This record gives sequence, C-alpha cells and structure tokens, in this order.
Amino acid sequence: MAFEIRISGTDVSFPCEAGQNILGAALKAGIEMPYSCRKGVCGNCAGRVAKGAVACPASEAAEPGQHLFCQCLPVSSIEIVPAAWHRIDPATRKTFRARVYRHTLAAEDVSIVQLRMPPGRRAKFKAGQYLQVLLPDGSRRSYSMASPPHESDMVQLHIRHVEGGQFTRVVRHLTAGDVLQVELPFGNFELREASDTPLVCVAGGTGFAPVKSLLDDMAKKGIRRPVTLIWGARHRAGMYMLPAVQRWQSKLPGFSFIPVLEDRLDARALDGFHGRVDDALRAHCPTLEGHEVYCCGAPPMVAAVKNACIRERGLDPLHFFSDVFVPGPASS
Repeated sequence: MAFEIRISGTDVSFPCEAGQNILGAALKAGIEMPYSCRKGVCGNCAGRVAKGAVACPASEAAEPGQHLFCQCLPVSSIEIVPAAWHRIDPATRKTFRARVYRHTLAAEDVSIVQLRMPPGRRAKFKAGQYLQVLLPDGSRRSYSMASPPHESDMVQLHIRHVEGGQFTRVVRHLTAGDVLQVELPFGNFELREASDTPLVCVAGGTGFAPVKSLLDDMAKKGIRRPVTLIWGARHRAGMYMLPAVQRWQSKLPGFSFIPVLEDRLDARALDGFHGRVDDALRAHCPTLEGHEVYCCGAPPMVAAVKNACIRERGLDPLHFFSDVFVPGPASS
C-alpha cells in the first residue's frame, strides 16, 4: 500500500510505499530535500509533519517538533514541511566502471584514489557532491569527490582507513588498473552561487575533500567571495594536502586559512590554532551574521560547529550546510 506525501503549501505530491522512508520516496520521485548521512545522525533532513501520522524514532539530531525524514515511515497520507526542496532528474545519476589511475598514501591513514572514467564518458556532478562505490556483496560506501566538476574525466577520492573496515581492506590493496563500480552524483552539499556573502568552510580530517572541490570550483569560475578555511586534524600529517591551500591563497582574493591541530607543537609549527575546530571558529569569528558556513566531518564535530555558529555567533540556520561522514554501508 502506498501513501501520498504532499509538500505543504504546494500541489506537489509523491507516493511512498510501505516500509519506505519519506526521504527515499522523495528522491525516487525526483524531489530532493536537504540530506547527508541518511542514517539518522546528521539531522540535515529534519522537517515538520503538518498533517497525518508517521512512525519515527526519537532523535537528538532533530529539533523539537521536527522529524528526520530519512527515518520516518508514514502510517497515513501526510503533509510535510521540509527545510527546502527542489526537483531533480533521477536519470542524471549514472553508474560507471571506473579504473584506478593512481593510488597514493597521503597520510598514514588516508588514501588518495584517482579514478578515470571509461573512454568517452564524463562524470557530471556539482562541486561538493559525493559518489557511492558499489561492492560485490551489494553494499555501498559513500565518498565525496575532491576534484572539481571541470575535471570530469577523472574523480579524486580521499579515503580514511577505518580499522576493521570491509572497504578499507580493499582500498589498501588498490593498484592502477583495478576497477571499481561507482554511481553518482549524490547529495546537495553545494555552493549557493547566487549569494555573495562571506564563506566559512570547516573541515575535519578527510572532510577536506568536498571543501577542496568547492574551492577549486570557485577558483576556476573566478568567484570572488571572502573565504575562511578552518581545517582540523590530530597531527601535522593530517594536513595532507597543504599545496592545494597554497594555490587558493594565490587564486582566491580574501582567502584565509586556519590550521587547527590537537598536537600543541604541530599547531605552533604551522602557526595554527591548538585545540578543536569549534573553538577555533569561536576565536576567529566573533559574528557570523550575513555569512554562509559549509561544514564537513564526523557527526560530533559537525554538531559542535553548528551549535557554535547558530547559537553563539548569530548564523542564520538556513545558511549552515553540512556533509556528515558516517562510516559503514550507505543507503542507495
């Protein structure tokens, strides 16, 4: 049995099959709402249910009166109020058999994998989006594309090694010529190009990957907006792609970089901030009114940065965009 899901204040509706969550049904119908992890962790897909009933587990990621649409199952026809929505063409998502062009170890626990698309085919995506690697057992892993869209014959992935991880065992042995089946694009972590407000980009570890795509795209398009990059890592080795930062310093007017390291000596060596990225943001950003913040990393880090931005520095909640990295299998 399918229920009808209607977007409040519009004549837009879509079906939701029994056992299907609201977000999944919307995406299948070509309607995209904010989302990231699809596991009930990040809170990006939170919205209100104006009419009807849903079965939805309680979550700290949702504000009072809201539900996580990636977890909600309708038990009647309902009317929803998402934070935002727009139509997409599901046919634009493609599956490729991509070959490993190069695999390098950028840090002790970070692989940079460059995948080349099949001859004559291009990977069409927006800066900040991600792909999914399809594994033989049917499971998937999600990775942001660190390369910008104009480099469409090849995509670059920054993959952190997870102890005991199924795909980590595969990654460690990838060599040139190996084939991975990938599907793309996914996600809506993308620059709002119509805006001219200052940007603050906050990345933890390999959360640097989608930020790299965004900033490379800005440099290519000549977008002139003040940008502050706050990149956090445990040790200096975690700053595994500083040459990219140096390029932005020369190509992006108004660009500033704040390296944040948990190791005190490494922070001093890089003339950076010793501590956490949310504390670095507090120290360097007395106000965030009239800004946009793009934040990528593990759930606790993103939650701490969001709290600092919205509750302490006056950021409009609609101007906080995040991509939350949650290990393990991804939803299709």
